[in-house]
Amino acid sequence: MSRALLLRRFLMVVLPLLVVAAGIVAAWSMIASRQEPERRPAEIPPPLVRVMEVQPQSVQLTVHAEGTVTPRTASDLVPEISGRVTWVSTGLVAGGFFEEGEELLKIDPREYELAVIRARSAIAQAKTRLATEEQEAAVAHKEWEALGEGEPTDLTLRKPQIAEAQAALASAQAALEQAEYDLERTVLRAPYAGRVRSEQVDVGQFASRGTSVAHIYAVDVAEVRLPIPDSELAFVDVPLAYRGDESSQRDSGPRVTLRAEFGGTQYTWQGRIVRTEGEIDPRTQMIHVVAQVQDPYGRGGQSNRPPLAVGMFVNAEITGNRVSRVFVLPRSVMRAEDRVMVVDSDNRC
Repeated sequence: MSRALLLRRFLMVVLPLLVVAAGIVAAWSMIASRQEPERRPAEIPPPLVRVMEVQPQSVQLTVHAEGTVTPRTASDLVPEISGRVTWVSTGLVAGGFFEEGEELLKIDPREYELAVIRARSAIAQAKTRLATEEQEAAVAHKEWEALGEGEPTDLTLRKPQIAEAQAALASAQAALEQAEYDLERTVLRAPYAGRVRSEQVDVGQFASRGTSVAHIYAVDVAEVRLPIPDSELAFVDVPLAYRGDESSQRDSGPRVTLRAEFGGTQYTWQGRIVRTEGEIDPRTQMIHVVAQVQDPYGRGGQSNRPPLAVGMFVNAEITGNRVSRVFVLPRSVMRAEDRVMVVDSDNRC
């Protein structure tokens, strides 16, 4: 083996060992020469919080609820007689308005006019019969005074015949009143000022007694049924009804403001709570109060305000009790719903 080959093998073995040894020496020198880091106590910066100073004040509480507008008075328009419809008012259409006493529908009156004529004829016949019986009774009484002895019987003086004639006359008079009453009912009149919800009649149709021809409701007052949870009843004085208490609380109930959005604009109506319903909802344990709004279809001083129409969904703000010496805080400062953080004189919570 030549010296060059031996030298090459020697370097291949020794050089790696020298590199490792040099690394160990360098690492040891770095560790030996390092400096201990300066120790400082940890500083925890205090959290930045927003605070507000509050003062006791008097506050008018408000209870919020939601409901749907309904009419106070609603009914079916039902004819009391049967017959062919000869005329229908232009207001007797879905959405049409009408006034109290306005004619809405007419039924062919000829049959009932004939009934009136027949009843008057029957009265004339009954009067003639009664007059005849009374005349015959007078003759019989004179004959008995001239020829008879003792007290005459009722049959002799024709008293049963007179009573029968009087009953027939009364029956004929009652039949005339009934015929005239039926003739009046050939014209259906509005029982109140209202609006038509729907109608099912037109000229030429046959209207039957007792069959509804239209659904109508009054427009003088609208009602809204509002649910209030039991936990909020302490904030508002709702009118309660007691047996035997006839006093009206319609004008003493809390005021309510109804809000609804129509056509992208919010409008308001003013009303009042007039009563509570007789039952508590067993599922939600809520009590329902009823708010009334007068003249819901009037403008109420607002030229562009829409009517408070039946079926409209509204948000209600019921004016509650006024409380004194309370602190008003935003909901964002509350912790766990019933706690609030207070800062003392040392700026500690």
